[in-house]
Amino acid sequence: MTAPRLEERFIHLGLGARAVEQPPFAGMEWYEGYGARHAGDGAEGRLVSQYTFDESWTSWEMHPAGDEVVICTAGSLVLVQEFPDGRLVEVPLGPGEYAINPPGVWHTADVAGSATAIFITAGEGTEHRPR
Repeated sequence: MTAPRLEERFIHLGLGARAVEQPPFAGMEWYEGYGARHAGDGAEGRLVSQYTFDESWTSWEMHPAGDEVVICTAGSLVLVQEFPDGRLVEVPLGPGEYAINPPGVWHTADVAGSATAIFITAGEGTEHRPR
């Protein structure tokens, strides 16, 4: 048996300390199905995902239901956080370094070359806006 790759098959961490392998990621519409599959876990559910970026993000996102952990595993990126008081904080991340996006903090990322990161996200109620 071949082990799944996190960048292709995310993991849901749910109630009762469950870890549930997800169907293959197939684009942004995948998130709607994810929400339906795990709605019963509410704000306590967490999505573990991995992405590789070759350019800066084109949008901001915000997770109102809980913290998000961002772990850089390769390359480098600058996480940009916009706090409710309007303050902007830039957090440079390299391999093995992490940052926490608190609930209600808008965030985006600047990527100069290529970067891979793992995200542990409280995704319920996630919002997006253009950058």
